[in-house]
Amino acid sequence: MRNRRNQLWVAVALVVIVGGIVTAVLLRKRAAPDAVRLLPESDAVLYINLEPIRLFTDIGKKPPKDRDPQYEDFVRQTGFEFERDLDKAAFAIHYGASSHGQSADTRYSEILQGRFDSARVSDYLHKLAAHAERYQDYDIFIIPMEGRTVRVALLGIDIAAVSNTESPDTIHGMIDRYKQAALPFRGPPLVSDYYRRVPLGSIIWTIGRPPAASSSQDHGELLLPGGWSGLLPPDSVVIASARPLNDVRLRADVITHSDAEAHRFTESVNTYLTLFKSLEISIDTGGPDKDVKAAFESLEVHADGNEAVLTAKVPYAFFKKVLSEPPVELGPETQKPPEQNPPAAKKKPSKAK
Repeated sequence: MRNRRNQLWVAVALVVIVGGIVTAVLLRKRAAPDAVRLLPESDAVLYINLEPIRLFTDIGKKPPKDRDPQYEDFVRQTGFEFERDLDKAAFAIHYGASSHGQSADTRYSEILQGRFDSARVSDYLHKLAAHAERYQDYDIFIIPMEGRTVRVALLGIDIAAVSNTESPDTIHGMIDRYKQAALPFRGPPLVSDYYRRVPLGSIIWTIGRPPAASSSQDHGELLLPGGWSGLLPPDSVVIASARPLNDVRLRADVITHSDAEAHRFTESVNTYLTLFKSLEISIDTGGPDKDVKAAFESLEVHADGNEAVLTAKVPYAFFKKVLSEPPVELGPETQKPPEQNPPAAKKKPSKAK
């Protein structure tokens, strides 16, 4: 009898353990990436996974031409190239509050994951930093840069935290969360509230609120390109993503406070789309490009209750061009003036002998 009772308790314990493991795996599978969950609270979050992007672009395959001398020196001393060695990056964007009619600077906090030589990077940061402070067994390098203070901490052999916020509390919190990485925390509020809306398999995505109207001119392009951020209703939430399928699927959900707001935003964006689709679209100076044209022709927007949904299907060829070639030009194709032959040089009259 006692043996049966013991066997029953063992069975119950095994069920509880296995159930806990399965639950943890399922929660982890749908949780935001580790890098994102280390970020602080912010106004917007951006995540990029470069590993699949490298599979179908030329990023990291050869060094870019004419690199900035400071960046070239960084690569030489550390052996780290962002194009080649950075695998994942998560950014927290802090708009800041405007005061006395002046817009506050946008600040950033970042988690970078990749392949780097910790010793070489640490040596480089020691040379660059004004000083280093110790927190939770980690060195935080204090680097003055363009009137701001940048703080950098190497958290592990393949991960670093960076922040240029005024308070050191931001990077302290990132370090604290890294030390508790095994715990099932969900990340900053924007992520915990809306990450479930990000399509599965997205390699680039952002969740954010538009900045206040007084500062939208300074910060609007962090959310939507081409000036569209100025159209966003106040206090709305944008969830935008790109994921690779048979083409690159782009999607942006704009969550507003009412059906009427979503309808007005949809109409405004449709006006923009009508304008864009009437333009000649070219890359560099090579004339209209079929892949670029197909990408913009696929842009659609519709209202769904209090949400506006923007979608597009981008050919891989266009995606490669955007990442590997000069920026896309949106506008009427301009005709080059015909080259004129230089006037023939006048012959000097020969002197009479």
